[in-house]
Amino acid sequence: MILWLVVPGRGSLVSSASPSYKGHRYPVEIISHCVWLYFRFPLSFREVEELMLERGVLVSHETVRRWCTKFGQAYANGLRRRQPRPGDKWHLDEVFVKINGEQKYLWRAVDADGTVLDILVQNRRDTAAARRFFRKLMQKTRAVPRVVVTDKLRSYGATHREVMPSVEHRSHKGLNNRAENSHQPTRQRERAMKGFRSVGGAQRFLAAFSGISPHFRPRRHLMTATHYRTEMTVRFAIWDQITGVTGRPTTA
Repeated sequence: MILWLVVPGRGSLVSSASPSYKGHRYPVEIISHCVWLYFRFPLSFREVEELMLERGVLVSHETVRRWCTKFGQAYANGLRRRQPRPGDKWHLDEVFVKINGEQKYLWRAVDADGTVLDILVQNRRDTAAARRFFRKLMQKTRAVPRVVVTDKLRSYGATHREVMPSVEHRSHKGLNNRAENSHQPTRQRERAMKGFRSVGGAQRFLAAFSGISPHFRPRRHLMTATHYRTEMTVRFAIWDQITGVTGRPTTA
């Protein structure tokens, strides 16, 4: 199925082929719903299995795991293609995560609206790690910001002078709440999952999670109830489009 739609902020048509479900005996509606449940809420695969059983759908937790592994990143990529171009003010931050009992670092970049631009799990918190993240970020966004805001980690300053010297760099702990707040959903999932088992597994999960979860987390505190419901209706419609669901039932 080929879908065409106008992306807000871009003013152009974007085409996207929904993922192929060839060989899967479950309909796309069930697959996409299970993936949505897992990445949207702090649920385990077994809890998703139980929720589906309550609805009369028999699916094993292992099948749910395979669906999330196979389709999670594809769905996240589809949602990102529909986002407007990132703002020109980027907030970067890093936070430690426990992986198999060892301390690693999650690097994250968001724009001024809180949209996650990229994440990267790394072993270190030094200049080489900062350089790797800067370059991955620029390659993924294909953009250069006007301003980069970081905390006072010296590695940012050294990398900034090397990779993007023409970009303004603001280094101040108090200015970077936007990026720090963006870590909160990750911390919630980390607790629910009782930590990550491997660097690769953490990277795969968080890359998909950071693309799917924010899509269903509009800034509700800034909206009226009516505005929120309308916004969520639009976001669910986009989800149906990128997953290939033909239509969502409506209620009067």
